[in-house]
Amino acid sequence: MSINSAMRAGVSGLVANSSALAAISDNIANVNTVAYKRSQVNFANMVTSQAVAGQYSAGGVQGVARQYVSQQGTLQSASSPTDLAISGEGFFVVTDKGRGLTDADARMFTRAGSFSVDADGYLKNDAGLYLQGWPFVNGQVSTNPSDLTTLQPINVKDISATVLPTTEVLVNANLQRPSTWSASAGAYATPNMSDYLTPGGAAGVAPDFTIPMSVTDSMGGSHSVNVAVRRSATANQWSYEIQSPDVAGSGMVASGTLAFNTSGQPIFAAPTTVTGGTLVNSPTQQGLSIPVTWTDAGIAPQTIVVDFSKLSQLADASTVNSVNPDGAGVGSVIGVQVDENGVVSALFDNSDVRKVAQVALATFPNPDGLQAVSGNAFRPTLKSGEFALKQPSSGGAGIISPSTLEASTVDLSAEFTGLITTQRAYSASSKIITTADQMLEELINIKR
Repeated sequence: MSINSAMRAGVSGLVANSSALAAISDNIANVNTVAYKRSQVNFANMVTSQAVAGQYSAGGVQGVARQYVSQQGTLQSASSPTDLAISGEGFFVVTDKGRGLTDADARMFTRAGSFSVDADGYLKNDAGLYLQGWPFVNGQVSTNPSDLTTLQPINVKDISATVLPTTEVLVNANLQRPSTWSASAGAYATPNMSDYLTPGGAAGVAPDFTIPMSVTDSMGGSHSVNVAVRRSATANQWSYEIQSPDVAGSGMVASGTLAFNTSGQPIFAAPTTVTGGTLVNSPTQQGLSIPVTWTDAGIAPQTIVVDFSKLSQLADASTVNSVNPDGAGVGSVIGVQVDENGVVSALFDNSDVRKVAQVALATFPNPDGLQAVSGNAFRPTLKSGEFALKQPSSGGAGIISPSTLEASTVDLSAEFTGLITTQRAYSASSKIITTADQMLEELINIKR
């Protein structure tokens, strides 16, 4: 009868508004949860068939839960370079295991990018989920849009120390031009200056000036290299020898002549020459390219460009202003950086930067159909559709914003308003039950 249907409608109202209250409560509780996506219970009426014409039978209401996963939260600045936010579509791929991950372990998806480096070197967010990415192998990444097992937990400490062998030395120095040009005294047979500079060497002729430098080999070792110069018999020309005690024989690496123009600037063409190397004259380098083979056979040979573009010959005392070699010795990881393309790089204390992995973003045809799981993460469902793995900022995937976090999508003012209306709707539904009960009681009292 209609009174019973009214009572059942009141009960359905209590149940639906209870669900609405639960959703609002979750939203308010997670207002400060990174990248939290608000949920909402919408109401839909239920209609029963009218068995008797002219009589109405209440069907009640049902609550339909809906989550707004696709809604973008506000991006807020963060202090850590490993705090990541996604501007646009996509989800980070995460797992609840770092070391020992197998293909059978579950993969989840989240936008909560509050990642930090844990004690084992893994990037892990506040919920304890490990960030996945494609590893760099020989400077390249191999991506697969549909295979989650090609991703690996990103670790920035399980990488070997790095060495940057010297490839270029920029020399900034002045060679004093005498007021009256004359050659330096002594013989000029090569390698007189190298013999003189070799430790313990008794032969040779002293150079007019020596430019010392230090270079790094392929294993991080440091070697002393000297550029010795003497005035030749021709004006504005100098003989030079590049010598190191760590190369075989006399220590000679290269030799030749340096020429200067009438303004005291070096000339990187004839009559400037080099023996044991080649002249370099490009927009970025001007000087000598010399191959170096160290005495220790366990060290790889290397080629070093000695850049003399800042060398001068002026009527001032010979002096070395600066010698700037590139390269660095053995380095250890001291930091992590992530760019907008999701490339995670390890920073070393020798100034080296090594690419470790690229963060993968998963996109879904219907993100709102994902199933929420603990840790502010999601699992795919039939409603969400199949995922596609993409590189950030490509194929419709969003951009990675480092040192940024996505705020929750909860609007407190709207939630408090919903709290009030839900409370009143709940109270009204309870009144339906009370009223229906009183009417049934009146019906029962008819027989008395």
